[in-house]
Amino acid sequence: MVDAFIPIGSMVPLTGPSAADGAEFRKGVILAAEEVNARGGLLGRPIKPIFADTGRQGAEDVVAAARALIGTHKVHAIVNGYNIGPQNSEYEPVAEAGVIYIHANTLLQHHDTVMSDPDRYFGCFMTDPADYWYGPGFLKFISWLRDSGQWKPSSNRIAIVSGSKPYSIVIAQAMAASAAKFGWRVSFGPEIVQTPTSDWREALDAIRATEPAVIANTHFYSGDLASFQLQFMERPTDSLVYLQYGAMHQSFSDIAQGKGVGVLTSTVIGLLRDEMGQSFASRYVARFGEGSTPHIGCQSYSALHHYVLAASLAGGSAGPGGFEQNRKVAKALKAVIYRSVSGTIRYDEQWQAAAPYPVVSQDPSLGLPHLFFQIQDYRKPLALIAPEPFNTDRFVLPFWIDARG
Repeated sequence: MVDAFIPIGSMVPLTGPSAADGAEFRKGVILAAEEVNARGGLLGRPIKPIFADTGRQGAEDVVAAARALIGTHKVHAIVNGYNIGPQNSEYEPVAEAGVIYIHANTLLQHHDTVMSDPDRYFGCFMTDPADYWYGPGFLKFISWLRDSGQWKPSSNRIAIVSGSKPYSIVIAQAMAASAAKFGWRVSFGPEIVQTPTSDWREALDAIRATEPAVIANTHFYSGDLASFQLQFMERPTDSLVYLQYGAMHQSFSDIAQGKGVGVLTSTVIGLLRDEMGQSFASRYVARFGEGSTPHIGCQSYSALHHYVLAASLAGGSAGPGGFEQNRKVAKALKAVIYRSVSGTIRYDEQWQAAAPYPVVSQDPSLGLPHLFFQIQDYRKPLALIAPEPFNTDRFVLPFWIDARG
């Protein structure tokens, strides 16, 4: 007897420090499931999302969630946003069951695990580029600002400071390793600062001594980054300031306010501001209210649509133990180039992760755009300044540089 619905699992932090993002990942899955079902489901069968709370997102939390979804609910796939902390430990129950798992953990370790045993981890996919790509992507971005004449750096020196989480360290090291290729010289760092912290003055004093044209902080907690920016502004230098991801959050601007104007930040997966992105945002807000944040919910939303499309082309999905059918789904996922509301998801054949544009793919139609933003008015949405052709705003020289002449 065929089940009436297809169970789809989702491991989301509904409690704990990332609960706000987890709530949006849940909404993204719900909206995608509703749209799929409104169009007839997966080959005529409706899909039913089942959520498991990953709390503080540690390995035990995420593995327990995976085992519950697979063992109790017999899910055909697990689709979610990110979980920080499991470091791929959840891949083991997924591999043992032979189901499909799509996440946005932004983790270079994903490449290593999948490539270490492609047959075992055939079902594991990462819907966004790995953290590593933030490094060369940032260097390519500031080089574009320089080479296009939008900014004249005072030197080729760059200072790099990192938080103590592996995510931050990987990005900082990738920046340092890529600097020379783009004509930059690392004058400070990568300096690893124990985080969380609100005291950056010692690091900033050392940075100022090298007079860099660029300062990059790859730590990602918005409150800590706001402290960094406020302390930088006590004695600003002629430097662009890039703050990793956390500066995208409103909480950063709420603290830094006017002193955060000019700061650069980025994400390797975000909502585009084109027709598709705006349409999605309207549907999302209409469904979940004005307080919802479609630029986060878009991650799990796009991943679920991509999965359903691939499973349909493969002739259907399968639950735990359905290795043969799920291998067909995995093959279809790699074959289907999916234009999502975040840009194009094209899984690398070996990594099984989305390729970024423009640092890997040179074709904007074949890569997920690494989006760069600038705070130009802390009371308004961030300005999307790169990459072309997705940018909607122009870079503006930070006022602390302009004021120094």
